[in-house]
Amino acid sequence: MKGKSAIVTGSTSGIGLGIARALAAQGVNVMLNGFGDADEIRAIRTKLEADHGIRVVYSGADMTRPAEIHAMVQQAIALFGGVDILVNNAGIQHVAPVDEFPLDKWDQIIAINLSSAFHTINAALPSMKARGWGRIVNIASIHGLVASPFKSAYIAAKHGIVGLTKTVALETATLPITCNAICPGYVLTPLVEKQIDDQAKVHGLPRDEVVSRVMLERQPSRQFVKIEDVAQLAVYLCSDAASGMTGASLPIDGAWTAQ
Repeated sequence: MKGKSAIVTGSTSGIGLGIARALAAQGVNVMLNGFGDADEIRAIRTKLEADHGIRVVYSGADMTRPAEIHAMVQQAIALFGGVDILVNNAGIQHVAPVDEFPLDKWDQIIAINLSSAFHTINAALPSMKARGWGRIVNIASIHGLVASPFKSAYIAAKHGIVGLTKTVALETATLPITCNAICPGYVLTPLVEKQIDDQAKVHGLPRDEVVSRVMLERQPSRQFVKIEDVAQLAVYLCSDAASGMTGASLPIDGAWTAQ
């Protein structure tokens, strides 16, 4: 993958940053995206460039704004000469019963977790077709395959990501372009940390009990999935070794879906 170029959305922390680092280690130029402290983002860029001899740029595009998303992709194409790899990872969460779910939160979660992936693919796919090679990896969730209470918007969005993945795979099946989804179980990221706090309020439980009785109760390994493991799966899906793999939704979930 040396010399190829990638956009990874939501990559200033958590799974997205882990994937950006793993791709950089393969010699891939990377466009980071997400919110965060400007100095911290600059430090991440500087370290990745120094460690791997690649180019790393940053876009602060708001994933709720289609115009900014399309501008981000065009910026990457202009800077790198094209986009070879697209990782849709940006996501947020809110926990509430469906009849109490804030309407603005529903709209925001659908926009960031689902619609943004459509817009990035819509904008990046012509570049992949022109270059004759492409890899699209959508970070769905185990909640793209199964449901849990109090997460109606997140689960609707992640099920939508799985469906979008299948459709894009079918449309590009005769091309050297693949589209797959990764469906992690619980990974200890800033998003999950917030979920723990939210679930503690909903269930009236202390934090450690939320982790053991709510978060990991359905994950038989009783351990959080490692960011590095998700990142390496993404790297595999972006490799030539995975050229025959497209339209798949791959759980990495501590045996959650084995039940």
